Amino acid sequence: MKLSAVVALLVTAVEAHYTFPSVGTSSDWQYVRQTSNYQSNGPVTNVNSEEIRCYQRGGAAQGTLSVTAGQTLNYNAKASISHPGPMAFYIAKVPEGQTAATFDGKGKVWSKIYQDKATISGQMVWPNMGLRSVGVKIPQCLQNGDYLLRAEHIGLHSAGSSGGAQFYISCAQITVTGGSGTYSPKSLVSFPGAYSASDPGILINIYYPLPKSYRAPGPDAETC
Repeated sequence: MKLSAVVALLVTAVEAHYTFPSVGTSSDWQYVRQTSNYQSNGPVTNVNSEEIRCYQRGGAAQGTLSVTAGQTLNYNAKASISHPGPMAFYIAKVPEGQTAATFDGKGKVWSKIYQDKATISGQMVWPNMGLRSVGVKIPQCLQNGDYLLRAEHIGLHSAGSSGGAQFYISCAQITVTGGSGTYSPKSLVSFPGAYSASDPGILINIYYPLPKSYRAPGPDAETC
């Protein structure tokens, strides 16, 4: 194969991947912790790796974004979400004595606040496909304070074999104001720990035979 063809294939592979580097109208990595794939765009494939939490490269983001409970915050992809699979958002309250910039997100502190669903009719289609931004509503019932907001998209195009699912992840640092303080999640999970490589929403052939249903891994999304 000619060198030019090899280069073209590599470029195509990178362009097919993506990162989640910003929220709202901010610049890349301003409020989102820079991920290890900030140049390669490559995914996490080991659900037992520490990278499954925030996939971060180094320390904190440049700043922490102030958001109002109840508002919808856009989490931005670069480039567009180009693989089929589910989009979810998790949130973790920063413990007393720490800030969004110092909290590492370890432990059973994460609750799911958003999960999209597939439409199955001849193929599996997710509402996030091709989007450059996905909106997530910050629950009105949150307590005020600092949080980590974790974006997760799972590419399932190669998920028919163990380790084939591709996780595109990042964590934003936010401060929530205006919340009612009544948030009481039914399920808190840790990363790693929330997923197994054999979970049916992770180890799955989405093409043939076409699944009759799909359940994303992890807990159900919480409501106020």
